[in-house]
Amino acid sequence: METRYAHHPEHIKTFTTDELREQFLVETLFEAGHVHLTYTHVDRMIFGGVTPTTTPLTITLNKELGVEFFLQRRELGIINIGGAGTVTIDGDTYDMAHQDGLYVGRGAKEVFFASADATQPAKFYINSTPAHHTYPTVKIDLAQIKPLEAGAGETLNDRKIYQYIHPNVCESCQLQMGLTMLSPGSVWNTMPCHTHERRMEVYLYFNMDEQTRVFHFMGQPQETRHLILKNEQAVISPSWSIHTGTATSNYTFIWGMCGENITYDDMDHVAMEDLR
Repeated sequence: METRYAHHPEHIKTFTTDELREQFLVETLFEAGHVHLTYTHVDRMIFGGVTPTTTPLTITLNKELGVEFFLQRRELGIINIGGAGTVTIDGDTYDMAHQDGLYVGRGAKEVFFASADATQPAKFYINSTPAHHTYPTVKIDLAQIKPLEAGAGETLNDRKIYQYIHPNVCESCQLQMGLTMLSPGSVWNTMPCHTHERRMEVYLYFNMDEQTRVFHFMGQPQETRHLILKNEQAVISPSWSIHTGTATSNYTFIWGMCGENITYDDMDHVAMEDLR
């Protein structure tokens, strides 16, 4: 597990492109037979990819987190962006088709990830945050989620928002997680953009071909920067940063949030004339 530290917004004004990428971009999440995780000190979110092949994988972070087992004081969100697989929680097995999700409450001792076919492995994307209470484990099927429809083709941001871990779907302590799909011809995920000082966010961009690139914008509204991402890469978005991006084609992204509250629309909109 790699550790990333928090930064003051004034500090990143001095960053080169390489320094910005080193601190906020995670380039490798999914590698066959491996677990790749990042621990960010921004609200202590852990995120990353679990890609089992012939052998089930688990997450062991006892020493790193000072606990007896990974979820002793944490909750966990999972969305599978690869082939079919299973997640087994303390002996209970959940089938995980492509883009199915799972919420795992605090206190689960054994979590095993497996693929149905090693040649087409599951790719389990995870978000984990500290938790103060144990809520029930809940399986979330994409087909059962009624998406929120937002944007329009004329403004290049026609999209469907699927809420997985959200008060409308299941209870959690502070973790929110969902998936947004942009329609063909749309490339902006949020514009006009916003901030939410009370919650940080991590984005995973995927469903892109080899040549597609996302331009992820960050920074305070009056001092913006950008990162260029390719398929299946993730970016840390601190609470003081704007949340928006565009790309050379349509794409899908998973958003994970944590912080002071679980109110999805708790955001501060930024007027276009205030962007710099």
